[in-house]
Amino acid sequence: MERAVPLDEGLAVYFPGPDSFTGEDVGELHVHGSRAVIDGVIDELCRLPDVRPSDPGEFSRRAFANGKLDLVQAEGIADLVAAETRLQRIQAIRQLQGGLSELYDSWRSRAITCLAEAEASLDFIDEADVGSVALDPAKPRLLASDIAAHLDDDQRGERLREGFRVAVLGPPNSGKSSLVNLLARREAAIVSSTAGTTRDIIEVHLNLEGWPVTLADTAGIRESGDSIEREGIRRALNWAKQADVTVFLGDLSTDEDAAVSATTARTLRAWNKSDLGSPARDPRVTNDDVVISCRTGEGIDELLEALRSAIASVGGHPEDGLALTRVRHRQALKRAAEALRSAAQVESTELAAEELRAAVHALGRITGRVDVEDVLNRVFSTFCIGK
Repeated sequence: MERAVPLDEGLAVYFPGPDSFTGEDVGELHVHGSRAVIDGVIDELCRLPDVRPSDPGEFSRRAFANGKLDLVQAEGIADLVAAETRLQRIQAIRQLQGGLSELYDSWRSRAITCLAEAEASLDFIDEADVGSVALDPAKPRLLASDIAAHLDDDQRGERLREGFRVAVLGPPNSGKSSLVNLLARREAAIVSSTAGTTRDIIEVHLNLEGWPVTLADTAGIRESGDSIEREGIRRALNWAKQADVTVFLGDLSTDEDAAVSATTARTLRAWNKSDLGSPARDPRVTNDDVVISCRTGEGIDELLEALRSAIASVGGHPEDGLALTRVRHRQALKRAAEALRSAAQVESTELAAEELRAAVHALGRITGRVDVEDVLNRVFSTFCIGK
């Protein structure tokens, strides 16, 4: 008979509800983190009646169901778990702490007040204390304006959560692959003196002083008779059109003019191979350009600072205001703003009430609070009906 051997020496902690994370009674086992220990403890626990491994996100879902978190805060937890940089962590923590939830709940409360006025004027017109109340169109119009200002953020919160796209463009042999390898600190792209080596997009991920960056090495931009190279150039320009920042790299060892390809992104122009050229006497180099050498490392720090500054100008800072972080929020806010503007414009109180109801519902869907009882409570508490 095999002798029983302890699995581990650990710590058991009890968190009574409703003060636990989920709002329920929770027990935690703190054990050493080896795979053998964890597997052994889970196997033994699952031998107990009604015990099973939790589903993905189940604890956060229970916290939401028990009113400990709303949907925005739960998404903040997911973003915090996935955060790879300091600024992503800051944005996720701010969302988890409820800043966005408070903002959206305040807008929902204002929309409910507008809806309560409209509903009261329709349903309780014969009551003495309601007959003089009517919906003020300025209220939904002002709320729609506040939401529109929040939406006009150039998607900086979503960009920070997903990472910023930086395309490295330039003619063949200007050193794009060498620059990408240097910034990535590994051989991510093939470097060759043969023009047109890079045919596809090579992506590397960087943490640029807290800014998450996807840096793309692209095919050299030139006229080419090679169909595969032309496809690579097409992909390069297409990637650049979707980028947040473009670094256009020229070559000081040649006399070729580095015409910046047209993109919608913010563009930095850098000149490589300063060890082979004379940038001080080169008429192509302007005061706004950065001069570098991938061979000696000259100017790389200046390029990184210029790149960080360009990304910061696009992304703002997570501590500067409350930023939208998800497409789901943006769509709901757009729907709410449209409904509020319609409510302010229509002459029929019935139609205004319907639009306001849609706005309340859209705002409530963001945090997960959708309840018609809120409107009824506001009506009766505000107008003292049925005293």
